[in-house]
Amino acid sequence: MFRFDADLRVFLHREPIDFRAGINSLVMLVEQSMQLDPFARAAFAFHNRRRNRVKLLFYERTGFWLMLRRLEEDHFVWPSRQQAVIELTTEQLHWLLDGIDIDAMHRHPARRYRHAS
Repeated sequence: MFRFDADLRVFLHREPIDFRAGINSLVMLVEQSMQLDPFARAAFAFHNRRRNRVKLLFYERTGFWLMLRRLEEDHFVWPSRQQAVIELTTEQLHWLLDGIDIDAMHRHPARRYRHAS
């Protein structure tokens, strides 16, 4: 499977979309509904009502990529946060695409220690 770079920003559209939408329609959703720049170094993720399909849209140098993932029997667990646009890390996006409920997963907090002298 492919892996995105760690510094890529990832934005999820919270509401399901009509999966007949192509690149132009998704670009308009990013601009108007999500209030984001579709040409930014970011991936934008969308899902259908049954949550068995995900579309990823991102721009790379000279054009847009549109990727589709369809599950045959399972469904994707979309985060249940209330904001209209959800930002994830690329690692969380990979977990989501692997079928992991990212709201149920929590990392240990980053610890910063000082030397005692």
